[in-house]
Amino acid sequence: MKITNSKISLRPTLSLFDATAINVGAIIGAGIFVVTGIVAGLAGSAMLVSLVLAAIVSMFTALSFAELSARLPQDGGAYEFAYHLVSPLSGFIAGWMWVISNTFVGAAVALGFSHYLAVMIPELPIRPIAIAITAALALLNIIGTKSSANFNNILVVVKILILFLFIVMGSLHIDYANLSPFNPFEPGVLFGAYFVFFAFSGFARITLMSGEVENARKNVPRSIILSLLISTIVYLGVGFVAIGLVGPAKLGASTSPLADASQAIGSSLISQLVTIGGLIATASVLLTTILGVSRMSFAMAQNRDLPKFLGKIHPKLDTPYPAIILSSVLMMILVFVSNLSQIVAVSTLSSLIYYGIGNFSALKLKIEERLYSQIIPLLGIISCALFALIVIFKSPEAWIIGIIILLAGLIFYKLGRK
Repeated sequence: MKITNSKISLRPTLSLFDATAINVGAIIGAGIFVVTGIVAGLAGSAMLVSLVLAAIVSMFTALSFAELSARLPQDGGAYEFAYHLVSPLSGFIAGWMWVISNTFVGAAVALGFSHYLAVMIPELPIRPIAIAITAALALLNIIGTKSSANFNNILVVVKILILFLFIVMGSLHIDYANLSPFNPFEPGVLFGAYFVFFAFSGFARITLMSGEVENARKNVPRSIILSLLISTIVYLGVGFVAIGLVGPAKLGASTSPLADASQAIGSSLISQLVTIGGLIATASVLLTTILGVSRMSFAMAQNRDLPKFLGKIHPKLDTPYPAIILSSVLMMILVFVSNLSQIVAVSTLSSLIYYGIGNFSALKLKIEERLYSQIIPLLGIISCALFALIVIFKSPEAWIIGIIILLAGLIFYKLGRK
């Protein structure tokens, strides 16, 4: 722990590998085990086009966050970027929307973990298990950032190995007739890209804890690009094999598409491993979500945008334990009231607002501070706006809930300034 400019800083202990794994852990989560089915139902055999479009759109924003993190390697991500480069209010909006939506996401992911575990052990109670895994990962986070990162590294490596095995074994049983008809101009391709963007949305997770990364000015931008490239390769491989195994119709009608696709391989071991992969994936996403929400809360508390006690650090463990405890307790409570479909919609909208503000912040960088052309953040803003319009079309209630969250935040912000 160190104090700079009256702010408390967390000690940098994370390597480039740790930082990349945190991002990959946030991207390749339960989404890959579910979103592949949703996208296949929308885009058919052209699902791979949706994946490529989402990767390209994500890359625009990823490059913006990469150059911003090289300029401002501090905890808080787009909150800090906007706070310093645009205005304190815009920073607050980015941070507030992200914290609220991802607290709900944490509850949904905890429930997802319980459901995967219940497949293996049916008699287990869902909600108590969700609370238990949240508490366990929160405790791990309190014990130390490095210990959390080491555990996440193991989870990420194991789930990528499982998905790699699925790709290799599945490629031997592909029926290429399942890949046609191939129509990349179907309207569903664009809708599919929107859903994949949501699955990709963890590519900037490490920027929330940049202050804990060694040589952050270089390693944070590198980890953003590396994690997006790794995740894109995995998504394309998994998507191609899944469609080739069972076809888009069956994949789109399934609530557990990868599990159903793995059965076409004819190996019970592969099917069991895919189920275990889903369990591991949800655990790693929950871990990185707790990391992200607590670090964002910590950064906002440092600027007095959230209660001051959330900015405290444990004197021995060097972790923001009040922020970790509060965010985890809220996730545990929300386990009893969460609605998955609304959570996904509201979280997607909040992420688009967050990334839109981040791209706008990148536009404010001076010429000598830029790594890329201004066209990159501009394309990032346009793509975020386009996907936000799709949210209106697909889930108008998400806008209503999002506006309520935003208004509540603005009231909180105004009251906090009095």
